[in-house]
Amino acid sequence: MEKFLLGVDIGGTTVKIGVITYNGDIVDKWEIPTSKGAEAEKIPHDIWRSIETKLEELNIDLSNVLGIGAGAPGFVDTATGEVSIAVNLGWENFKLAEILHELSGLSVYVDNDANIAAVGENWKGSGNLADNFIAVTLGTGVGGGIIANGQVVNGTNGTAGEIGHIMVEPGGAPCNCGRNGCLETIASATGIARLANEAVAEGKDTLLKEQLQQKGTITAKDVFDLAAKDDYVARSIIDDVTNVLGLALANIATVINPSKIILGGGVSKAGEQLLQPLQKAFTNYALPRIDEGCEFAIATLGNDAGIFGGAYLVKEGYES
Repeated sequence: MEKFLLGVDIGGTTVKIGVITYNGDIVDKWEIPTSKGAEAEKIPHDIWRSIETKLEELNIDLSNVLGIGAGAPGFVDTATGEVSIAVNLGWENFKLAEILHELSGLSVYVDNDANIAAVGENWKGSGNLADNFIAVTLGTGVGGGIIANGQVVNGTNGTAGEIGHIMVEPGGAPCNCGRNGCLETIASATGIARLANEAVAEGKDTLLKEQLQQKGTITAKDVFDLAAKDDYVARSIIDDVTNVLGLALANIATVINPSKIILGGGVSKAGEQLLQPLQKAFTNYALPRIDEGCEFAIATLGNDAGIFGGAYLVKEGYES
């Protein structure tokens, strides 16, 4: 009988769930709303109830399901499947794997959401099962997942791979982590918008000013769009952002010597407009031998990366 894997990606707004074949084909995927506040403790119950209903619809017997792989925001102890802290969900020392196992009777594997997205992208996306691989998500914040020698790097207490919190500008803009000058304050969509707003406030000659007057806001996409139209200030912002990001990635690459660096998240939709100056900066800062062995690519799985990554955790656990 065919065996199936369950991938779960827990986000602040929705929980994405997928039933995936052993070879990595999606049988079905869907979303449920993420319970919030006092209800957040019910999230594992919501997940399992939804999965039970779907398996019944698909006529898949539980005996043919090998397990559940889940990604959760925040810091995760992968050995126990406990979420140490997930601020957005109000979880602290939350025994996610244990609860899901008690509900389902299945093997359960849990990791940080950025890590499972990296694993998913490496399995079925742009990574092509690279043994040494960096995934960077450039969205509202900057997330990351690192695979070294075929294994996700979790660190002592699940905090490894927090690429967005590499300090690149001591004393710089305040970051959500409580420090100042993290990569996230510059290379995220929020960071790019902040730099654009600052340029307008400083009275620089730029079409970004008109954008702000017309829409009341400036987005990262606006900056890329105006840079493409040769707006000098917008182009300078992109150059500055990719320079800082290229330096940070070159430093990480010095540690793990990756064959691939994959960029995902909303900012990555800029495509070559982001990739070209970023690769130039990376080449400028990386050791030549590291640069020669490393290829950049845009992520291809989008919102499905997490469910593929969760499913792969199950596959990996089953095979070991």
